[in-house]
Amino acid sequence: MADDTVLVGIEGAVARVTLNRPHVHNAFDDALIARLTEALEDVGGRADVRAVVLAGNGKSFSAGADLAHMKKAAAFSEAENVADARALARLLMVLGGLPKPTVALVQGSAYGGGVGLVSACDIAIAAARASFAFTEVRLGLIPAVISPFVVRAIGESHARRFMLSGERFGADVALRIGLVHEVVPAEELEERGAEIVETLLQGSPDAHRRVQELIDAVAGRPVDAALADDVARRIAAARASDDGREGIAAFLEKRPPRWRT
Repeated sequence: MADDTVLVGIEGAVARVTLNRPHVHNAFDDALIARLTEALEDVGGRADVRAVVLAGNGKSFSAGADLAHMKKAAAFSEAENVADARALARLLMVLGGLPKPTVALVQGSAYGGGVGLVSACDIAIAAARASFAFTEVRLGLIPAVISPFVVRAIGESHARRFMLSGERFGADVALRIGLVHEVVPAEELEERGAEIVETLLQGSPDAHRRVQELIDAVAGRPVDAALADDVARRIAAARASDDGREGIAAFLEKRPPRWRT
């Protein structure tokens, strides 16, 4: 039987990757992690895909770790636990490193690893009814694997508060701390997501990749001569690129660039 735990659809230049275990709130087990990693690697490598939407079927975006999987993991050896955690780490690295914009549409609850997925995306839009939590401490665990992406998204101070407390917080708080970029009524989530994607498609695919690399390169670095030289070289390379030349020419000739035709 075909694995339908993750659904992938391609419409035009947009790939939609959907978690499809609604009966367990799209919780992670080893099979889902492997299938989602595979799906993201596939769409990330497709030249015809220019943006990726990540969503979840059912009431929840993702409740984090699957209870049955957690029970099984309790009997793992240290080596087996490390391998299991590395699989999730690889998933987040693949998602966070996709060379095209990613948009998370959070329609419901996102807990633990589910928040990690949201944090690893470039843009996150939440329905007003969505809720979030890092519940690991209440199970005697820590949100270790997702922490690099979460801290990058919301900062050390907010990460300390919510990772230590394990408390649930709403979409309004998620917006305030930077976990999501917009909050909309549930019935408007898909429409707003489509608008964001349409905006993304106006940009150059090559420039999108360069922007992602730029942000990764400058984040947290001191503003010094080395950084100034780095960013100068990056804009020089962009100007000399095919998309850079095409974009400037299209602007001067008052026509759409080739990636918009």
